Amino acid sequence: MSTPTTATAFAAAKAEGRAALVGYLPAGFPDVAGGIDALRCLVDSGCDVIEIGLPYSDPVMDGPTIQAAAQQALERGVRTTDVLRTVEAVAATGVPTVVMTYWNPVERYGVPRFAADLAAAGGAGLITPDLTPDSAPEWIAAADEHDLDKIFLVAPSSTDERIAMTTNACRGFVYATAVMGVTGARTTTSDLAAPLVSRTRATTDLPIGVGLGVSNGEQAAELAAYADGVIVGSAFVRALLDHDDRSAGLKALAALTEDLAAGVRRG
Repeated sequence: MSTPTTATAFAAAKAEGRAALVGYLPAGFPDVAGGIDALRCLVDSGCDVIEIGLPYSDPVMDGPTIQAAAQQALERGVRTTDVLRTVEAVAATGVPTVVMTYWNPVERYGVPRFAADLAAAGGAGLITPDLTPDSAPEWIAAADEHDLDKIFLVAPSSTDERIAMTTNACRGFVYATAVMGVTGARTTTSDLAAPLVSRTRATTDLPIGVGLGVSNGEQAAELAAYADGVIVGSAFVRALLDHDDRSAGLKALAALTEDLAAGVRRG
């Protein structure tokens, strides 16, 4: 079976006249098997692309919700090999699956080896929040060798020149961080998002996914009016953290995903 690609998922959503819904959860939360179940729930309930977090001990960009989930995974001993096993299980659903990770774990694992193992697991690519294209020659070479997406971030603070350099290095889609600061669900979407998408779109034909802060279908619809993808993470993690009972957590996760999926269709 060929690896599903993010480009195909974004194109299919566009053909339906809507944005794509990108769902994030960290691997190994609440444990490896439970994490796989939760990610499959996102797929079954309407996510077009799945983003799997690699739990890390020093997450500079993650807010308290994702930090809490990643800490649980780390305390249970989750390893990079467990993340790759999770990728394999989720990619087998036919939904494109990317990993979001800080750079240090990839470097420790070995960049060529990580790229090869990610591709072998059916992964579509990598989101690298703390790695910029001008610092990434080894990753770019390894990703190109295995035809993996290179998803770099642009932010409201990025200059136009920086945005152009970043999007030129991307493959798959561009990740636009809509708010300054750490991740976390918010009650309102950032007024910085639309101008950032506009500036980014001026430099590339790649789809632009907007992340950081979306927590309900209404916000998803608002972003979907101008973004190609709506990226949701903390709200999904919170749905699981709020329920000690696993089946109740999955029900809450499914209901939230369906609300967000309806939102991107309205947008």
